[in-house]
Amino acid sequence: MNRRLVPAILGAFLIAGFLMAAVAPAAPAPEKPSGPPEATVKIQVGHLHGGQAQIYSEVPVVGTVTPFAAGQHVAVTFYLDGRKLLTRNVAVRKGKGGSGSFKASIVLRKGGRYAASAKHVATAALGGDTTVRKKWKVSYPALHQGQCGNVVVGFKKAMRKMGYIANSGRCFGARTARGVLAYRKVNGMSRSYRAGAGLVKRVFEGKGEYEVLHPGAGEHLEAPLSKQVLVFAKGDEPFAVYPISSGKSSTPTVTGHFTFIRQEPGYNSHGMYYSFYFYGGYAVHGYESVPDYPASHGCIRTFIADQPEIYERIHFGEDIFVF
Repeated sequence: MNRRLVPAILGAFLIAGFLMAAVAPAAPAPEKPSGPPEATVKIQVGHLHGGQAQIYSEVPVVGTVTPFAAGQHVAVTFYLDGRKLLTRNVAVRKGKGGSGSFKASIVLRKGGRYAASAKHVATAALGGDTTVRKKWKVSYPALHQGQCGNVVVGFKKAMRKMGYIANSGRCFGARTARGVLAYRKVNGMSRSYRAGAGLVKRVFEGKGEYEVLHPGAGEHLEAPLSKQVLVFAKGDEPFAVYPISSGKSSTPTVTGHFTFIRQEPGYNSHGMYYSFYFYGGYAVHGYESVPDYPASHGCIRTFIADQPEIYERIHFGEDIFVF
């Protein structure tokens, strides 16, 4: 072959290849998989003030699912201190603008940090989606004698769980006030009947329980004179804590480990009410005057209203530690 023809033939083949590539049809684009439309779920938390809601209030969580598909449900999950608390499965109802709406709520019966999220599980009609957690804190009111309602009921329940006395019913009575005084004494707070917001918060959080010093004694009593309370305990659990007034400096209360030896029901000539003696003339008894400091002649004074119950709680031969 003529050497001059070779380059010309090669060039012709290259040109033909380029022309064929230019006129060849483009490869078809891959088809998108068919399926339900993707969902978008959003929520808002209501009844918040500065990112907080009051204890025992009802907090609603309202949300939307876009687009709306009939027969769908959303799982609204509530969390307390980062742990799953409960889940409510709620129906999605037709809303405005092609979206669906839903609502769930929770009553804040415990203190801590709450959060909520919503999840729509994918179905044949609509895709899935999950929201981020919306968080809020709990606020607490101050409480006072005569006040009634769910917060008072919850507060008294939390007090009794730690062993402090509280009256029954829905209102804050005198017995609950004495329980508050005992709580304040145990925790080194100013001695009053006031349940301020900080105290209420601590009680709902289960903080401030009396620490039993003689857990190996089984069911027994303790009278820590520095705290001015009388404590009934089973092992290491206090179950009844009362405010008292012990002996003043000139007539101090005897200290040590004793057992109850003698009863005296009703009033005696000294104004002692339902006395239960643990050492000689030293007794646990009710009295008309029970200040929040040591003031007795050596006995352990209790409030008249509390003493009949205390008298019935004590057993002959039961241990009492006075220190």
